[in-house]
Amino acid sequence: MATKDPREPFTRISVDEAKEMMDDGAAVIDVREPHEYTEGHVPGAALIPVNSVYKRREELPKDQDLIFVCALGQRSALGAEMAAAAGLTRLFNLEGGTEAWIKSGQTVEK
Repeated sequence: MATKDPREPFTRISVDEAKEMMDDGAAVIDVREPHEYTEGHVPGAALIPVNSVYKRREELPKDQDLIFVCALGQRSALGAEMAAAAGLTRLFNLEGGTEAWIKSGQTVEK
């Protein structure tokens, strides 16, 4: 179930919620390093490593929900914070990251 901590500029979501949002047009931003991304990522995810999220903020869609994902959910939270610093507000963090995605039976692209 989606959870919103008032101290965080993003909402934490489950794999099922992420899948539903993706079906409705949400964009997925993978903030892992390129070698992690090529090992397998959420289908359609754009690679923007966490250290470059703010610098590449113009590449983040402003008219869509943005789901940030990493390996376990920590770097993606930081990526969402950086997007918030860039003025974006429709931000979501995939709890458990790519690992949770795979464990739930979802497929990955390579």
